[in-house]
Amino acid sequence: MNMLPKILTASQIRKTDQHTIAKKEITSFALMGHAALAFVSAIEPSLLHSQKIAIVCGVGNNGGDGFAVTRILRSKKYNVHPILVQFKETLSPDCNTNFQKLNDTVIVKSNNHIPDFSEYDVIIDAIFGSGLSKPIIGFVQQVIESINHAKKTVYSIDIPSGLYCDELSNSETIIQADLVVSFQRPKFSFFFPENGNYVKNWKTVDIGLDEAFIQQQNSNYYILNEQITNILKSRPRQSHKGSYGHALLIAGSYGKLGAAVLSSKACLRSGVGLLTTYIPKCGYNILQSTVPEAMCLIDENEEFTTQLPNISKYDILGIGPGLGTHNKTVQVFKKLLSESNNPLVIDADAINILANNKDLLSLLPKNSILTPHIKEFDRLAGSSNTSTERFQKQLAFSIKYQCVVVLKNAYTSISSPEGNLYFNTSGNQGMATGGSGDVLTGIITGLMAQNYNSLHVALLGVYFHGKAGDKAASIKGFNALIASDIIEYLRIEKN
Repeated sequence: MNMLPKILTASQIRKTDQHTIAKKEITSFALMGHAALAFVSAIEPSLLHSQKIAIVCGVGNNGGDGFAVTRILRSKKYNVHPILVQFKETLSPDCNTNFQKLNDTVIVKSNNHIPDFSEYDVIIDAIFGSGLSKPIIGFVQQVIESINHAKKTVYSIDIPSGLYCDELSNSETIIQADLVVSFQRPKFSFFFPENGNYVKNWKTVDIGLDEAFIQQQNSNYYILNEQITNILKSRPRQSHKGSYGHALLIAGSYGKLGAAVLSSKACLRSGVGLLTTYIPKCGYNILQSTVPEAMCLIDENEEFTTQLPNISKYDILGIGPGLGTHNKTVQVFKKLLSESNNPLVIDADAINILANNKDLLSLLPKNSILTPHIKEFDRLAGSSNTSTERFQKQLAFSIKYQCVVVLKNAYTSISSPEGNLYFNTSGNQGMATGGSGDVLTGIITGLMAQNYNSLHVALLGVYFHGKAGDKAASIKGFNALIASDIIEYLRIEKN
């Protein structure tokens, strides 16, 4: 998926800066100016001229960005107060050039000079950039703690000061940014759950770096964004329901038939031609009345699945939502793994069965898609102390079992058998609600029936699931959003 943007390391970002400067025959100072203008454009819609704005700058190029932003905002008549946190005697050349263009900068060199940040309405953080690799100590630590304690609106230039670009920071002295405006690409660390308090929101701005050069860099990390819609297939007018596959969902048990209903509805909304849902007897009337578009097969047991239907006529099979883990259901799943010649979509209780019966992992059909949340994945692959450790286990699992793993989280990560990791950028906190995962399973199963490859299915499914959640949240709000809303606002089509 080279069409999707790559995520770069701090060293690759520096190399890209240098390449762009050489190729475009511009100065590093001019590039800094481009970055400052892009940052101001990103935050200006949220600023008021009545606000008192502090711009807190370090001695490196991130500080230089901050001083450049100061001059731009002043030219627009904003009430801006530059502050230099001088933890080194010398400033970087470009930082110093921008610093010298101002004559009223407050200089902080010790704890005694730290201003009262509660006097400001907005604080712009430009102390440290993406090159930081050691904990912040001394009076600078106190500066950051004072900014956080002030509880004001904070914008960070490129990255929150104190946050590492490529790994977890080994300190909690990190700016808590309401918005991070990152240059050209988000940083890898933005996607770590542990950093949610420091990167509450982020956006990227184009500062003119060479995109072709970025995509040539060696990186296994990608951003899943709207560009994925370019792989969507057209739906010819002369097509028919047989053109879009026949899916089978094995789902539901007594008390959990809602999962079967949600995944079935979502599967149909994803564009599948035909859907059959296999459920225990107790769900027959429920499914037939709530999802009339789906055909229904029932198990002889009243409350849970005890038999595997004939799977030969189906193009794809999804299993797991609300399934339960009864011993007889475990045997059904084992039989399915043994008999299936096609990739499977495996979710929820089917993943829990795998976790409790690790010997079944060797039976996973190649290119299957597994959709665990964090706790399910930890049961499956072993617990992790950090998200970076979990990402490595996710990649190792995909490579070992030649499957796609969709690890559900705020920024869902999708790992491929080739060893690549994709971070989704759609979706929101309102989707943290029961049934949301069942909807995703239905979407992925329906797309898989339409003859996409497994990785493309996972990427499309996760992205459009999130987009539907975003649309639903814009109308219902975060707190009121429920899984059915995601289905209601699902639109799988090119932008």
